[in-house]
Order: sequence, then structure tokens, then C-alpha cells
Amino acid sequence: MKITLKTVFAIGAVMALPAGAMAGEIAVIVKTTNSNFWQNVNKGASAAIEGTGHTLTFDGPAAESAVADEVNLVDNAVNRGVAAIVLAPSDPDALVPAVKRANEAGIPVAIIDSALGKDGAGTFQTFLSTDNCAAGKLAADAMIKLTGGEGKVAVMSYVAGVGSEIGRVGCFVEQIKANSKIGIVGPYYSQSQMATALNQTTDVLAANPDLKGIFGANEPTAVGMGRALQQSGKAGQVAAIGFDGNEDLQAFVKDGVLNGTLVQGSFQMGELGVKAVVDLIAGKKVEPQIDTGVVYVTKENLDSAEAKNVLY
Repeated sequence: MKITLKTVFAIGAVMALPAGAMAGEIAVIVKTTNSNFWQNVNKGASAAIEGTGHTLTFDGPAAESAVADEVNLVDNAVNRGVAAIVLAPSDPDALVPAVKRANEAGIPVAIIDSALGKDGAGTFQTFLSTDNCAAGKLAADAMIKLTGGEGKVAVMSYVAGVGSEIGRVGCFVEQIKANSKIGIVGPYYSQSQMATALNQTTDVLAANPDLKGIFGANEPTAVGMGRALQQSGKAGQVAAIGFDGNEDLQAFVKDGVLNGTLVQGSFQMGELGVKAVVDLIAGKKVEPQIDTGVVYVTKENLDSAEAKNVLY
């Protein structure tokens, strides 16, 4: 039996689904599968699917910059009539038409991690993410404390214009400018490629020998940044804050290469995203926005229960 919607309301509305609708495939589509962060999302999704009667598929492009590939994955999911989609859009606007197609086909959609563009309003039912602006401000406050609020701080970002980047990096820069005398260098965009971030950071360190701080805004960028700090001999000399929490970043924090890293609830994104669409398929109401949290992990709290709950 094909699941259809007779009525679609704005975000967060109850969806009119047939009683006793058959279980089906829930497609989790992320920005790339080549990242521990997104694999941790997959772990959360896999945990949530157990016992639901639904099946789970997990897919994404080879790189976050391969936006067209992600659009095709969503289109393919719509064409094969999945029961629901959990989507992390790599580009806020490029994914809107595909999500609209899902909506028109009566397929519930939960957006995770990065917001969909404003033209997609009303085409999905819930948005689960870290409050990236709050996370950016938290990183900025930590940087101000580490640097004394003066000097130059470089911003190593990932993909310009992505919803998470706009909030995370934008609010970091705004908070720095509003509350310190720090001068911002950059941002530089790694396209979420570790090697690119390593090369960019190496160049920034060489061009700015008086640099006091540096912020790496996602996993591959922060890993490349950390390796550049090590290779240049600047580790421990430049205040450094990363984002995300894979084993490399945990080691950087433990060894003092990074003063800290902000870690999102990636497992929770997958887990709560799948639970949300399972509820939608069953005709239940879900919250229009769900905060999946962030923890600032330092050497002091690295082994705490709070940190271990989000590290991967």
C-alpha cells in the first residue's frame, strides 16, 4: 500500500496518514558518508529503527561538496516510494525542489543538522539540529577567554552558505566582534576536505606569525587544522578550538593541540530523526524543532559522562 498524504500543513502539523499504514523504508540521507560524524548519525538511526517494523537505508555523497549527488539520492528515494526521509541538506536551497517532490508524494521528511532554505518552508515536518548560532557564540566566548580578547584569530570554515555554517561561523564572528578587540582572519573554506584545511591552515600560520587563536568549524576542517598546528610547531602556542568529536579531535584535546572542541549530539540526530518520522508515519504529532545539543569538551571534562555521551 502506498502511503499518501491527503493534507499537508506547515512545519510541525499533524499529517493525515491512513490508519494501519504498512511499514516501509526510512531513507536517511546525509551530506557525506565519508565522515565519522555522519557514521555516528547512522548509529543513532540504526538504534532507533529497531523494533519499529520499518527498514532503514543510509546514504550520502562521497563529499559534502557533491550537492547534485545528494539531490539525486533524495529524488531516487522519492521515486522508489520510501515511507519517510531523514535528510541533512548539504546546500539549503539546492535540496528544496527534491524535498518539495517528497512532500507532494506524501512522504514525511525530517531535516537534520542544517536548515533547508526558506523556500522549503511547509514541505517538511520537523527540524533537528544543534543550535549552531549558540554553539558559535560558545566557541567565541571560549576564544575570547583564551586570547584575552585581543590579537588576531583565524576562522577555518568548511562550505560557504550551508545552513550550519551560516549559524556556527556567522555567530562566532559576530560574538567576537561585539565582545572583544580581536581581528578576524578569514574565513577560509576547506570544502570539508581535511587535506585542504591542512594546507590552508599551514599558509595562514606562515602568513600570520602573530596569530593568537584559530577556530576549525567542522570535523575534517578541525582535523586538518590540528595537524597543521602540529607540523608547524605551533601546537600549544596558538589558542585552538575545534568542532565535532572524532578520535583525532579527542586526541588533539588530550595532547593540548586543541584547547577544546564543541561536539554535537550526532547520535541523537539520527536517533531522534528516525523516531520523529516513525511517529509521523503513525499519524502522531512531532515538535517542529528539536535541539540535539552541543558540549564544549576540554582536557578537564574529556572523560566525563557528558562528554562520552557525544564523542564518537
